[in-house]
Amino acid sequence: MKTKFILASGNRHKAEEIAAILGEGFGVSLMDSSVEIIEDGETFEENAVKKAMTIAKATGRAAIADDSGLCVDFLSGAPGVHTARYAGEHATSEQNIDKLLDALEGVPEDKRGAKFVCVIAAVFPDEDFKCRTFRGECEGRITASRAGESGFGYDPIFYVEKYGCTMAQLDADTKNKISHRAAALTKLAEFLNTRR
Repeated sequence: MKTKFILASGNRHKAEEIAAILGEGFGVSLMDSSVEIIEDGETFEENAVKKAMTIAKATGRAAIADDSGLCVDFLSGAPGVHTARYAGEHATSEQNIDKLLDALEGVPEDKRGAKFVCVIAAVFPDEDFKCRTFRGECEGRITASRAGESGFGYDPIFYVEKYGCTMAQLDADTKNKISHRAAALTKLAEFLNTRR
């Protein structure tokens, strides 16, 4: 029998990516868009836990949430928890990328180190709403310009040394094996398999 989760997100891309990484033993559905969650935590962990707990308590069903972002060494870890709204509350991915490239203009390649971070929180109503978190990271660096058409967010400027290309130039299967979300979800899947 499938373990079914509600994902504390309305992002279909994210739901598809999570379902692909978790595999066939798990189901993921999007949350009801009428539930409002304000992400005001200072860490990825705080935001992920708040989102998963809110959805689990609203529905009485097992919920997962992720909070993820890009941490750039030269910018002391920014944009961090503000990754999605780095260029403003309703900024597009293009605007966020433009702002980041402007902030790093003239910064040499060896100082452009960065990592994608993902924290997955899982809440289980059948365990008195106990919450567990799983963290994954993917190391890379920020390029000086965009490359690639796949992925979303900052993928076109996040260079993965091992593959010699940006995250947006990787095929979905490869990305789903090496991404920060994959690392966190692999830990979640391992944990879930011990619960069966």
